[in-house]
Amino acid sequence: MAPWWWYSDALQSCYYIAHGGDEHGFSVTLEPHRATVSMPLVHRHGLRAPSQNSDKPSFTERLRRNRARANYIMSRASHGMASTRGDDANVSIPTHLGGSVDSLEYVVTVGLGTPAVPQVLLMDTGSDVSWVQCAPCNSTQCYPQKDPLFDPSKSSTYAPIACDTGTCRKLGDHYQNGCTDGGAQCGYAVEYGDGSKTRGVYSNETLTLAPGVTVKDFHFGCGHDQRGDNDKYDGLVGLGGAPESLVVQTSSLYGGAFSYCLPAQNSKAGFLALGAPSANATGFVFTPMRHLPDVATFYMVTLTGISVGGKQLDVPPSTFRGGMIIDSGTVVTGLPHTAYNALQAAFRKAMAAYPLLPNGDLDTCYNLTGYSNVTVPKVAFTFSGGATIDLDVPNGILLEDCLAFHESGPDVGLGIIGNVNQRTLEVLYDAGRGKVGFRSGAC
Repeated sequence: MAPWWWYSDALQSCYYIAHGGDEHGFSVTLEPHRATVSMPLVHRHGLRAPSQNSDKPSFTERLRRNRARANYIMSRASHGMASTRGDDANVSIPTHLGGSVDSLEYVVTVGLGTPAVPQVLLMDTGSDVSWVQCAPCNSTQCYPQKDPLFDPSKSSTYAPIACDTGTCRKLGDHYQNGCTDGGAQCGYAVEYGDGSKTRGVYSNETLTLAPGVTVKDFHFGCGHDQRGDNDKYDGLVGLGGAPESLVVQTSSLYGGAFSYCLPAQNSKAGFLALGAPSANATGFVFTPMRHLPDVATFYMVTLTGISVGGKQLDVPPSTFRGGMIIDSGTVVTGLPHTAYNALQAAFRKAMAAYPLLPNGDLDTCYNLTGYSNVTVPKVAFTFSGGATIDLDVPNGILLEDCLAFHESGPDVGLGIIGNVNQRTLEVLYDAGRGKVGFRSGAC
C-alpha cells in the first residue's frame, strides 16, 4: 500500500507523514500537469526515467560527486567575484527524476538530428555547453549509456563547425576550443566539478524540443572522449546564462526566459518550459536576479531569512550577503556557517523524537525504521523583496532521511540552493526582467 501524508490544521508548522513506501522513506501524491507542448523531465534515478539499471552508485558516492560539483561552482564563482505550466508557455518539456540513469539529478528527453533521435539529457542550470556522446566512440573513450550513441553520419542536418569561424572563436579558452581533424573542425572540451570531462567536435544540428517544435543550427558538443564518473545518460543540456546555452541560443524565440518544476517522486513528471508567462504570473512570488561579474553562467538570488516550524531563525541578513546560486545540478543546499548552524539546531530540536544516525552521509540523518508516522517541520526561505516560499514537505527537506543541507563556508560567502529544495516549485528565470519567480505546488 502506498504511503500517505496529511496536513494538520492544529499544527500548521509541521506535517505528519506516513513512513515507508519508496526508496527515500516517504511519498506524496501530486496532481499531474498539462502543458501546451510537452516533453518529459525526470530525475535521472527515477522510476519514470527512460532506462533502468541495477549497478547504480551508492548514496555516499552520489553525495561525493555533489560536494565536488558544489566546491567547483563556489571556486569558479568566487574567482568571478574578484502543478502546471500555463497555456502561455511557448514550449514545455516533461521532466523526471533520473534514477534510471543512476543520478540524483533530473533529465529531459529531446530529439537530435534529422530524423530526430531521442536523447536523455541532464538538465543543468550550472553549465552552458550542451553535448551528447557521438559515434564512433569505443568503450575506453565513451561511458556506457542507456541508448545507442548518436551517429551524426545518419543525420541529414548534422554539420561540424569549422575551426576558423566566429562561432568557434567565441567558445574561448574556458572551453579549450581548438582545431581538430587536421585543423578543419572546431574542438571543445568541458571539465566538471566532479572531475568528469567531455571532449569532441563543436557542431550544428537540428534540436527537436517537442513534436513540431525544432531549433535549427543548434550548437552542441559531439563528444568522442568522455572521462570520469558519468552515469547512464546520453548527454547534457546547458541552461546557464552564457551564449553557448540552450536558453541564450533560443533567446530570439523565447526571450531568454525559462522555468522548470522538478518532481518530488520518481513516479511523477515535472516540466521544463522555454519562455516566460506574458501576462499570467498568478501564484508566483518574485525576487531580484543577481549575476556575478565575468561569470555569465550562474543565476543568483539573495536569501534574507529562514524559518523552521514557522519560527524565524536568528540569523542576520548580512550572513547571506554573498548571494545564493540556484543550481538544478547540485543536489544538497549549501548555507553559510551561521545560517547552517541555526537551521541544523532548530531542525534537530523539532525532530528530537527520532534517533539521529551517528555516522550518516550528511550530518543530520535519522533512523526512522519502525515509525508509522513522522512529524517533519516546515522550512521556509525568504528572499530580498520579501518573497517567501515553503519547501515541499518532506521531499524538499529530507533526502534519504537526512536534512538536505550542509555548510558551504564562512558567512557572507556564496551559497547554493540545490535541487532537493526546489522540488515541486516552478522556478522561473527571467533574465530580461531581472527577476526569479517561485510558484508552489507546480508538479
